[in-house]
Amino acid sequence: MIPHIEDYSFGRIVISGKTYTSDVKIILEKIVPNWWRKEGHYLYLEDIEDILASEAEILVVGTGAYGVMKIDPSVREACAQKGIRLEAFNTAEAVKRFNALAEAGEKVAGAFHLTC
Repeated sequence: MIPHIEDYSFGRIVISGKTYTSDVKIILEKIVPNWWRKEGHYLYLEDIEDILASEAEILVVGTGAYGVMKIDPSVREACAQKGIRLEAFNTAEAVKRFNALAEAGEKVAGAFHLTC
């Protein structure tokens, strides 16, 4: 079962009862805490290789509270090639979208930048 995100606020996210204070990925049933990217405010292909290797059909990216994190074009290309639909929102909206997709039974992964 895909974990439920119970709460999000700047720098903090609660997933299935556990609080995380650093960026996090959810890959289907798996939570990947302390997610560090190649570059803090940029999402590169190597940052999501585990998601690309998964059975996820949708990737929801939380680009930060103010949408500061940018997505490299190679990420969009790789997702398209793998048949993964990429959706990006500020993190508060991404959390809502992720939960809605998970509740609908979709094979969804999430990558959430918690600050900026």
